[in-house]
Amino acid sequence: MIRGKPIKVLLVEDDEEDVLLTKEALHRSKLSVELDVVSNGEQALLYLRREAHYAHTTRPDLVLLDINLPRKNGWEVLEAIKTHAQLKSLPVTMLTTSSEDPDIQRSYDLGANSYVTKPIGIEEFRRVVQAIQDFWFTIVKFPRL
Repeated sequence: MIRGKPIKVLLVEDDEEDVLLTKEALHRSKLSVELDVVSNGEQALLYLRREAHYAHTTRPDLVLLDINLPRKNGWEVLEAIKTHAQLKSLPVTMLTTSSEDPDIQRSYDLGANSYVTKPIGIEEFRRVVQAIQDFWFTIVKFPRL
C-alpha cells in the first residue's frame, strides 16, 4: 500500500450476501480500503485489463476471487491473470465455498497466492475477511514500484 492511499481490493463474487458481508468486514477495518465488485469472470478480466467501461480504473492491490462464477469461472480468471505479463504479480486469494482438495490443488497449480474456504456463520465470515486483509496489508511485504 502506498502511504495515504486506500488499499484497493477487487472482489469477484456473484453471491450478493457474500458481497455485503465482505463489504461490511472490510469497512470495519482500521485500514482505508476501496472495494470494487464485479459479479462474473468476464467483468473481472475487463476490469483488470482496463478494457471497455473499466478503462479508467486503477489496478487493485488484491483480488478476492470466487471459483463458481457465471461466464468465466474463477479458474479461468486466475489462469488469465497469472499468464498476463502486467497482471501475473497481482496477489489473488481464492475465496470460495469449496474445501475439496482437487479445487485447492487446481487453484495453486494455476498460481493462486492463497486459498480460503468461506465459513458458514456471519461472524466467522467477517473474521476470515479481516484475517485476509490483515495478512495481505500488514504482514506481507511487496516490492516498491
